[in-house]
Amino acid sequence: MNDIWVYDFDGTIYNGDSSIDFFIFCLRKKISLIRCLPRLIFNTFLYGIKKINAKEYKERFFSYLKYVPNIDYIVEQFWQEKKDNIKLFFINDLKENNRPKICIISASPKFLLEGYTKNLKNVSLIATEMNKKNGVIIGENCKGKEKVKKFNKKYKNYVIMKFYSDSKSDEYLSKIARESFMVKKNKIYKW
Repeated sequence: MNDIWVYDFDGTIYNGDSSIDFFIFCLRKKISLIRCLPRLIFNTFLYGIKKINAKEYKERFFSYLKYVPNIDYIVEQFWQEKKDNIKLFFINDLKENNRPKICIISASPKFLLEGYTKNLKNVSLIATEMNKKNGVIIGENCKGKEKVKKFNKKYKNYVIMKFYSDSKSDEYLSKIARESFMVKKNKIYKW
């Protein structure tokens, strides 16, 4: 068995919500996206009163992508601006000499987080597979129990030595880790 450290992304190693920050970034680059705001607000309301599930909400939220040309370039620009949103504890973990492989696992879209993770050494990414041209999710939203399924499919012979998250929805991953930590802002607590 191999050791691995696993991290949630938004709110855990990223200070904020990368999906919301990315929408705002795109809005600044292409002001015509403002036409998507009423629909976004309405769908947020529907999700809040449980009329649509998380997958439907996420697809509706990211439907603005059909109006964003050169998405790969925009993602690259976004990470040049937002790289300082990565929390110091994670940057220090990346620098640790004898650390095992790291896996970042997130409900955020994979195409978005790959903009950050693609140049990290010995770091893999599991995230929500999404068509970056229209926001349609391929498969399931990578959240809750689905994170455990996706992790177990990719890492059959690994033991999660450390797991970090800011969300109780990650309790399923916390239960299979040797040590689990809750991250609140810049403080880390035992789960």
